[in-house]
Amino acid sequence: MPRQHDYRTTVTWTGNTGAGTDSYRGYGREHEVRAEGPPPLAGTADPAFRGTADRWNPEQLLLASLAQCHMLTYLALCALAGVVVTGYTDEADGTMTEDGAGGGRFTEVVLRPRVEVASADDVERARRLHGEAHTKCFIANSVNFPVRHEPVMTVRGA
Repeated sequence: MPRQHDYRTTVTWTGNTGAGTDSYRGYGREHEVRAEGPPPLAGTADPAFRGTADRWNPEQLLLASLAQCHMLTYLALCALAGVVVTGYTDEADGTMTEDGAGGGRFTEVVLRPRVEVASADDVERARRLHGEAHTKCFIANSVNFPVRHEPVMTVRGA
């Protein structure tokens, strides 16, 4: 029987400047995201939608969730396969396209993991494990747009 995992967050708008949403330009997009355990996350809208650049926006968080999920799944698969990863950095990019009617959607995300392995003998196996990580990533399996991977593999000390 499949296991079910439930998650809970609280999002509280903190951008009321005194007049609520009396006008589109008159209120702040600031908010806090909370969950039991971690510290609050300061959020806002993308600056293109009247947010500020000093807080996380939902689009960045979606991109970060995909990159985190892939990395965590990948590292677990490497550990189980005996591939020793000694470094991992991902500079991911996402594309969102507005539809002209006030909405929009992500059309693609590209993950660019730079993975360092301990042994040259593991480079190809480590590269192949990105495909398996993609098929097992909970977040990638939950989105309706392509998530591509362009890994770069290096060997520690090489």
